Amino acid sequence: MTIWVDADAMPRAVKDVLYKAAQRRKIDVVLVANAYLNIPLNPRLRSVRVAAGPDVADDHIVEQCVAGDLVISADVPLAARVVEKGAQVLQPHGRVLDEENVDEVLSIRNFKDELRSTGIETGGPPPFGAQQKTKFSNALDRWLTRNGH
Repeated sequence: MTIWVDADAMPRAVKDVLYKAAQRRKIDVVLVANAYLNIPLNPRLRSVRVAAGPDVADDHIVEQCVAGDLVISADVPLAARVVEKGAQVLQPHGRVLDEENVDEVLSIRNFKDELRSTGIETGGPPPFGAQQKTKFSNALDRWLTRNGH
């Protein structure tokens, strides 16, 4: 079981939580980005640098993840792709996406994208702060406990 991180735009606070979880809970965490990542020395942590370009990191995660893995990402189209493979997704704000809800979340995301393309402002996610970090940490802890870590 591995935690895959779509790390290019991941908040630093989320990465810090994952670094600690890798150490304490003895789980492998792989951060995928198109830029160099400075990560702590820990045999459970690994970074993979992919070429720049749209969806290159996403494609790598989809190719490498397997059923039972967890993907950390705010990218809903990526979530739909990995859930199809049997993985689950935890968004930085603490929401879990799985086979029961990812299609609905993707549909809403696509609808809002269409609205934005016509000039309608739909707003974005709330800023990432202490409350979001706590929600993420709690959701990650629940997932790790449920999966024997």
